[in-house]
Amino acid sequence: PGDGSGPVPGDGTDPPAPQRVLFPPTFSVSEIKNKQRRHFMFLRWKQQQRKEKLALKKKRRKEREALGDKAPPKAVPKTIENQRVYDETTVDPNDEEVAFDEATDEFAPYFNRQTVPKILITTSDRPRGRTVRFCEQLATVIPNSHVYYRRGLALKRIIPQCIARDFTDLIVINEDRKIPNGLVLSHLPDGPTAHFRMSSVRLRKEIKRKGKEPTEHVPEVILNNFTTRLGHTIGRMFAALFPHDPQFIGRQVATFHNQRDYIFFRFHRYIFKSEKKVGIQELGPRFTLKLRSLQKGTFDSKFGEYEWIHKRREMDTSRRKFHL
Repeated sequence: PGDGSGPVPGDGTDPPAPQRVLFPPTFSVSEIKNKQRRHFMFLRWKQQQRKEKLALKKKRRKEREALGDKAPPKAVPKTIENQRVYDETTVDPNDEEVAFDEATDEFAPYFNRQTVPKILITTSDRPRGRTVRFCEQLATVIPNSHVYYRRGLALKRIIPQCIARDFTDLIVINEDRKIPNGLVLSHLPDGPTAHFRMSSVRLRKEIKRKGKEPTEHVPEVILNNFTTRLGHTIGRMFAALFPHDPQFIGRQVATFHNQRDYIFFRFHRYIFKSEKKVGIQELGPRFTLKLRSLQKGTFDSKFGEYEWIHKRREMDTSRRKFHL
């Protein structure tokens, strides 16, 4: 420096500082041997990915706003749902055969307002505390429901007693290792009976930012994506648990959302903040159901006739094939 052979610091001819690259193209987090360092670098890499994705999203939104009406239509992302294999039993709302079946099936008296739902909720024998609390909270969601404990009584003996006392549905919550893991729903007096696997149960105290306790108002019911004949039957079973006329003043809504044959249950309270904005609070409980079988008539594990049984090795060969 100073002999004319190179740039002199401070004279404006300094070479530009190299840009700092956090992660080179060949970077692999798995090559880091130290576990804590590897976890830290993975979090930094995820953060960088989120920033790049958000910047690209903002750039595209500005480009669309600049083009205005000339902006190209948004591309529809490929998902398992919109690539679903067509099911020949998909229900057409204008199908006369479907309309006739609905007018004559076991749930017709409910939809014709001839019967009022009355639900009995019970458990497996000697339930644990978590299952008991779940049943009690479920009874606050479903109006006109009553919780009784089995005390060793067989279901075949419970069902005639329910029919004699004018119950329209029987719900049985099963458990395994102190965790609720199954739900049996039987429509009385003539069936059908559905058996579900239950998972992801969350009680009210386990839900973040939950609202106050639900009121005694009859909630609204939302059924999403029950499109096949089997799904239509399951949806009507859930609908028949709630009185036909919701009390909108309570602003409570029970949602059964079917996605990839998993049925997600949520219970919310909503409020209209303005003409365009709506606020919702989850009240709980929440759980997820997966249909295992649908049986004709009431519960009969030995001689019952099944309409549909989930057979994993035969039915789960394609990820894009759904039954509900």
